[in-house]
Amino acid sequence: MLSSHIHIVWALASGAWLVDRPNYNHSDCFNKFPFPDASEDQKERIRDLAESLNAHRKRQQEQHFSLTMTNMYNVLEKLRSGEPLTEKEQVTHEQGLVSVLLQIHDELDTAVFDAYGWPTSLSDEEILERLVALNAERAAEERQGIIRWLRPYFQNPAGTGQTQTAFEQTASVSTKEKKTKRAQWPKSLSEQAQAVRSTLVTLASPATPEDIAKSFSRAKVDRVDDLLETLVTLGQALQLDDGRFVAP
Repeated sequence: MLSSHIHIVWALASGAWLVDRPNYNHSDCFNKFPFPDASEDQKERIRDLAESLNAHRKRQQEQHFSLTMTNMYNVLEKLRSGEPLTEKEQVTHEQGLVSVLLQIHDELDTAVFDAYGWPTSLSDEEILERLVALNAERAAEERQGIIRWLRPYFQNPAGTGQTQTAFEQTASVSTKEKKTKRAQWPKSLSEQAQAVRSTLVTLASPATPEDIAKSFSRAKVDRVDDLLETLVTLGQALQLDDGRFVAP
């Protein structure tokens, strides 16, 4: 997904710039990017193309040690625009099989458009308009407790939050019952750290160790506090001046 044209349009519009170069900002370019609600077949298609893309680049660079990603993609952009290649670029084209690289990217873009259910003829401006609208929809969903985890086993090992289906199924549950239902506190240290991290990410505002501990059954505040300090050290959490924590 991150190698698709759709994501590049979003990243260039939402990220920062370093003089004359775009800078990929994780909090804006990745965290706020609305991924498609793809089917399993669509996910598999995108996954297969991504693996082909990665394998092609690695294979050509292993065969030609002077071949760089920058040179390959500079040639790829020239192929897209129809500009003539210089003699040096012709060498890059041959060594990197850049026409094949371009074909894989085109197939990947088509698969990603299909995952969104959008036509491939959209302009960059139209793509951005749709992404902004979808971002607003996802933000509204998350305020209702609907979280579309990309990797549930990693991001949400404790099972906190709800999918859209679960939210609809439990719509008749009373507000009081929803508020009092808490996830089980994981047993292993690694799972506890992941649970604290995922909870911190889902919260809409800075949180104290007490706030996070309340999300779990039998979670001790001092343990959560220790885990938060560890996450700060690893760069996976930030501590504010008032002692509360946020996801970076």
